[in-house]
Amino acid sequence: MIISRRTGISYIPLFILAGILIGPVLKLIPRDLAHSIFDFVRVFGLVIILFTEGHNLSWKILQRNFKTIAVLDTVGLLITAIIAGLFFELVFHAPFLLGFLFGAIIGATDPATLIPLFRQYRVKQDIETVIVTESIFNDPLGIVLTLIAIAMLIPNASGGIFSSLSRSIGLYGGGVVYFLYNVATSIGIGLALGTIGYWFIKRTKIFDFPEIEAFSLSLAFLGFFIGERLQASGYLVATVTGIILGNYKVLLRKNEDVRTLKRIQKAIEKEVHFNETLASLATIFIFVVLGAELNLGIIANNLSKGILVALGVMLIARPIATLPIIKWWTPREYLFIALEGPRGVVPSALASLPLSLAMKYNSQVLTVEWGEIIMAAVVITVLVSVIVETLWLPFLKDKLNVGETVKERVERREREKKKRKRSKGQASP
Repeated sequence: MIISRRTGISYIPLFILAGILIGPVLKLIPRDLAHSIFDFVRVFGLVIILFTEGHNLSWKILQRNFKTIAVLDTVGLLITAIIAGLFFELVFHAPFLLGFLFGAIIGATDPATLIPLFRQYRVKQDIETVIVTESIFNDPLGIVLTLIAIAMLIPNASGGIFSSLSRSIGLYGGGVVYFLYNVATSIGIGLALGTIGYWFIKRTKIFDFPEIEAFSLSLAFLGFFIGERLQASGYLVATVTGIILGNYKVLLRKNEDVRTLKRIQKAIEKEVHFNETLASLATIFIFVVLGAELNLGIIANNLSKGILVALGVMLIARPIATLPIIKWWTPREYLFIALEGPRGVVPSALASLPLSLAMKYNSQVLTVEWGEIIMAAVVITVLVSVIVETLWLPFLKDKLNVGETVKERVERREREKKKRKRSKGQASP
């Protein structure tokens, strides 16, 4: 962490390098053991991370930038996956569905790596908000898209719903319908669980440690298991549940007395702080164990190709994927958003999933060799995007003139408050 702060580079490469040191280099952790551990770390870590991210999303800010975020997390995510998949297909001479699987895995961004830099190099708040909020949604949606790609490659791995859909309306039609089913079902479960969770906290008055922390964790994993049981996305369920709890003042508050509201607020602040600590630990484990299970020979053999694909994702796929939002932003603002979308924890957590499935299902297309190559390409893409995009952020901020001082931000907020008051005054009779 200290090295990260002093160099201005994200901690992600440092944790992966630490994993490489204790795994492939010093052989302190056998690769097979690291791979087995990672399968458990991935599930536990992602549920905690996404549940916590959901708490941190501001409903009011989401409403203000809804069009941009909605486009980036749907059309933009799909375009990124397709173009990245085409690059992978071209560079590695792979079948397109394998390329699409790679594209789906690296589709999710991780601007959490940029948040410390945003504190140091202030950019316009709306730009910062869009980049950060985009990730909260495209993390779970990227996982859903990855599951769709896997279902297309290995129908047996996805359960009966996709198999039935693909037989009825074809592989790609089934993929679209299955995606919509995943998203709609997961959001519905998350809305219900978040509402029930708030009601339960209020009624039972579980405001203190350790009850509130244990309850929130139980709620997150209950949502995950229900989602998976219904062949939806347990990760998206956990995210939506976190969003509802984190925005209870806006979404669920109804005629509550001030004392009760304050106690609920303190309780949720406690569980958020607790879950943020767990999420930080989970993030460290994900990157370290990922580094420990890497095959350095395959990384070395595919390094140049991986860097080429990574540059394609950063400089071509991401800018094209963000083109639909250009009408709502100035060209310079659009370019900054387009060039700041580093990959991070979710792609890293999913990196070894193709290899695990290849070993389990013995697919003719997704072989163990391709699983190793996809994992190597994902890790290289994460490292290149994080290092480059954290280093060029100050340069882009100055050249594109998207900076904003603290004083300018405060003055803008005051203008917005006055504007809202005038609007309310004009609306009232």
